Amino acid sequence: IATEKRRTAMADLMAAAIIECNCCSEELKGVMQEWIDNRLDGAKSVEISARLVPLMEACGCDTCKKILSEKDLLVKKSQWIIGGDGWGYDIGFGGVDHVLASGEDVNILIVDTEVYSNTGGQSSKSTPVGAVAKFASAGKRIRKKDIGAIAMTYGYVYVAQVSIANPNQLLTVLREAEAYKGPSLVIAYAPCINHGIKGGMTRTPSVGKEAVECGYWHLWHFNPELAAEGKNPFTLDSKEPDWSKFQAFLAAEVRYSSLTKLFPTEAGELFKAAQENAKWRYDSYVRMAKMEY
Repeated sequence: IATEKRRTAMADLMAAAIIECNCCSEELKGVMQEWIDNRLDGAKSVEISARLVPLMEACGCDTCKKILSEKDLLVKKSQWIIGGDGWGYDIGFGGVDHVLASGEDVNILIVDTEVYSNTGGQSSKSTPVGAVAKFASAGKRIRKKDIGAIAMTYGYVYVAQVSIANPNQLLTVLREAEAYKGPSLVIAYAPCINHGIKGGMTRTPSVGKEAVECGYWHLWHFNPELAAEGKNPFTLDSKEPDWSKFQAFLAAEVRYSSLTKLFPTEAGELFKAAQENAKWRYDSYVRMAKMEY
C-alpha cells in the first residue's frame, strides 16, 4: 500500500508536468502519459521506464529531478508474501484472509510442508489424515484444510496449487499470479525433513512428482479473468491419478510408516481414510473443471 501511495504521488507529479511544465518536451510528456496509463502493468512499466529516464535526465527540470530521485518506483514492484502452512493455514490465517479480502495487488506463496516445520514438527491444519506429528502421535484424525478452496470463494482471488515436480505449470502459475491485477494465493507442495523421506531430502523433486502421480497432491489454478470472459476460471492441471500407488507413497515416509509399527490396526483405517479424502478432493476439482459458464 505504501509503495502504491508513492507511485500514485509520482503519477500526480507527471500529470501536473504534462499540463504546466514548459521545460518538458512534447516527447517527454507523451512518454509520461504512457507511464501513467500503464504503470500497473509490470512488463510495460519496464519498457516505458527505460525510455522515460534518459528523457528526464536530459530535461533536468525540478519535476524531473524529483521523479528521478525515486526512479526505483518507475517499474511496478512485484509484491510477494511468503510463509509456511503453519502460518498460512493456521496461526496467521486471519491475516492471510484479511490481505486476500483487501483486493490489493499482492501475491502470497504458502510453502506447504503439512506440518509446523520450524518449531519441531507439530501438527497443523494442513496435516493430512493419518500423518504422525507432535500433538498427533497416533496419527491425525481430521481431514486436511483446503485453503485454496476457501480462497476461491471470494471469486476475485487468483488461486493455484503447484509442485516443483511440474515446472511448466509452476512457472505458468507464478507468471499469471504476478500479472493478475488483484490478490493471488499460490500453494506449493514442499517435502520436508519432518516427513522422514526414505532416501533423504535429495529426493525432493521425485517425491513431488510421486505425490502428484498417485493423487496425494493435485495441480490446478483458478483465474478470475477467465470468468470475466465467460469461461470456466478453474483449470485442473493434474492428470487422472494412479490411485494404486497411493499407499506405497505413504509407506515411503516415516511420518506414515511409523504409525504402522505403533498402531497397525488404526494405521490401516487412517491410511484408507487418507486415500478416500484425496479422492474426494480430486473429484470435487473434476466437477469444478467441468462446470459451464
